[in-house]
Amino acid sequence: MRFAAIADVHGNYLALEAVIADIRAQGIDEIVDLGDMASGPLDARRTMDILMALDAVHIRGNHDRWLIDRPPEKMGSWDRPAHAQLDERHLDWIRALPPTLVFRDRVFLCHATPADDNTYWLETILSDGTVRMSPIEAIEPAAAGITQSLILCAHTHIARAVRLGDGRLIVNPGSVGSPGYRDIHPSPHVVEAGTPDARYAILQWVDGVWRVTFRHVPYDHDAMAALARRNGHPELASALATGWIR
Repeated sequence: MRFAAIADVHGNYLALEAVIADIRAQGIDEIVDLGDMASGPLDARRTMDILMALDAVHIRGNHDRWLIDRPPEKMGSWDRPAHAQLDERHLDWIRALPPTLVFRDRVFLCHATPADDNTYWLETILSDGTVRMSPIEAIEPAAAGITQSLILCAHTHIARAVRLGDGRLIVNPGSVGSPGYRDIHPSPHVVEAGTPDARYAILQWVDGVWRVTFRHVPYDHDAMAALARRNGHPELASALATGWIR
């Protein structure tokens, strides 16, 4: 069993195209998508058209949910411009997606945690804004009751793998399209990948053990940075251009 996991495209269709091409170059046919597909000041329509045509397994992220569970005037600065680009067919497709899913009986898919699509799991935000890895004592309780040996999550845009005490593996593949962002919850903080490359992960079951390979894929990130800048988001433009928010 060998497949690719993508997440957090956030309207970056050029990064998505580069990642799909890299996945195919690795000889991989199966893809799972962990959500947060369209929201962002980039190109939501083109991104959604690519994802809807892609033969993949998709689940809904928190930003996907926010596109369908509230009126545009109540949406955030990343969701409102994406919603304005989308047709009802895009929104109906998102509405039909589940928040979690079991893939091929062996892999549990969620966006943030199994119980909540908007909670940090493998990372913890301190009151001073420091972002650090969560302690294992905080990670394991959220995985209680999940019988699958591999759990995939996303949301924080940070590529990471955590082995639980019972041998189960949790993997965040990183973000395809957003290598940095600023948020105010639970405390003001910044997440930075340190590279503008698009990211995804390859998962493989070999000799009774899950193996993970994190892939960094170069693409025309300057074009997407320029688009973010034209759309009035200089911090995202910085992240797309460099992997850092400045």
